[in-house]
Amino acid sequence: MTAYDQFQLHIAELSDILNAISILKWDARTQMPPGGAQTRGYQLATLSRLAQVHFISDKTARLLDAVEAEIAGEDEDSYRVRAVRQTRQYYEIIRRIPLDLVSAKAELEPVSEGVWAEAKANNDFASFAPFLQQQLELAKRQAEAVGYTEHPFDALVFEYEPSMTAAKLNRLFEQLKAGLLPLLKRIVANDRPLERDLWAQEYPIDKQKAFALDIAQRFGYDLNRGRLDIAPHPFEISFTRQDVRITTRYNRNYLPMALFGTLHETGHALYEQGVDPALTRTALTIDFLGKYPVGGTSYGAHESQSRLWENQIGRSREFWNVHFGRLCDYFPEQLADADADLMYRAVNRVRPSLIRVEADEVTYNLHIMLRVEIEMGLLDGSLKVNDLPEIWNAKMQEYLGMTPPNDSKGVLQDVHWSGGGFGSFPGYTVGNVMSAQFLQAARRDVTGLDDALARGDYAPLLGWLTDNIYRHGRAYSASELLQRATGRDLEVGPYLHYLETKFTDLYRLGN
Repeated sequence: MTAYDQFQLHIAELSDILNAISILKWDARTQMPPGGAQTRGYQLATLSRLAQVHFISDKTARLLDAVEAEIAGEDEDSYRVRAVRQTRQYYEIIRRIPLDLVSAKAELEPVSEGVWAEAKANNDFASFAPFLQQQLELAKRQAEAVGYTEHPFDALVFEYEPSMTAAKLNRLFEQLKAGLLPLLKRIVANDRPLERDLWAQEYPIDKQKAFALDIAQRFGYDLNRGRLDIAPHPFEISFTRQDVRITTRYNRNYLPMALFGTLHETGHALYEQGVDPALTRTALTIDFLGKYPVGGTSYGAHESQSRLWENQIGRSREFWNVHFGRLCDYFPEQLADADADLMYRAVNRVRPSLIRVEADEVTYNLHIMLRVEIEMGLLDGSLKVNDLPEIWNAKMQEYLGMTPPNDSKGVLQDVHWSGGGFGSFPGYTVGNVMSAQFLQAARRDVTGLDDALARGDYAPLLGWLTDNIYRHGRAYSASELLQRATGRDLEVGPYLHYLETKFTDLYRLGN
């Protein structure tokens, strides 16, 4: 057995442990009875500790030394070289994180998430605050262990978006504000009520699920390797490319919640199912920090696909021209006097709103900005956990001109902090920006792509995305994927152009 074969086997065992952790997390968020949270925390702590011990062991060091010598002189761009290089990089980082910290984070997560879900249901921030404080302290410990130069946020965002720092994000946000705020102002000034409120009636949940799954499959989601479940906050999770699961949530009086939640998670799932089978159980389908054991190279790269399929495809005029009739087959009474144009305008209505996952495309990134600013303040000590409801409401008023009526629709609305996900939110905005760059490049490269989309044929787009993004797993960084597929690094121009063009037409801003 070669050194590389031994290295692969060792990493495959780590992959198996991480996937077992993910299965327990999926169960905790979808099916586990509330009483199981504490013992589930112990189980996750044990497995997380085993994964850490396995990876930072002397055996890993010996295998890395041997395989680095064996592959010396090979193509620097090959999967073999990249797998070894990434493993070495993360080995040097993760060995700095104390085992007791790994166990504490894993043990707290299901308990904290359970408390959050109950606190949100009961509008009771005070009951969640102590658990959020614990998560914050653990996040600070991890930042110190990993190390940073300028801001503790930098050490945590590395876990999700390795190329980003607090300083880079602040510059990106300023560029986006310069384009988004004037556009939002023009839209609000030209807003008119729709001739009919499509959501002022009930849409049976079983039919919502059936339609959403129908579209997910048309996009390319393989139900032989996937399933759709219910969760308090939608997510996708993978246990190799052969088992990629998505969740959504339902509201009988608001069809877009489940539909676009499903399409968003379908975008994530397409990425995971599209990974090259040869990369299964290798270093190029492992997030060594334990968040995504499979697939995508960063949260931003992953979000670029969820946002692309959800918004640039699922909220397009072409999509509704094709699929509105099919939706009417599921809901003939509710949509009897509506048409595709009304549905297109209804699902793209721009109005500042309280809930991030229900926000329109123009205001969505403002939600991300306020969350990132809060995280940075919590981490550097300028903001306190107990003051968050007041701070949250003030920032909502500043950015969106709205004050939440309660904490359930305010500071308690997202699951991320309950699981210790400090640093994860920037991926949504980075993904939005990347999505426009990728779709622009696909249109450049695929002859007749717009005609195919207008027919509801998504295979050409899925094929381009698979060839240029999905199949590579974690072999290339988000920046490298952009450079390889589009010829440019991250830039806001294509994204702002997409929004300006779409909403100028939709709201007739040029008239």
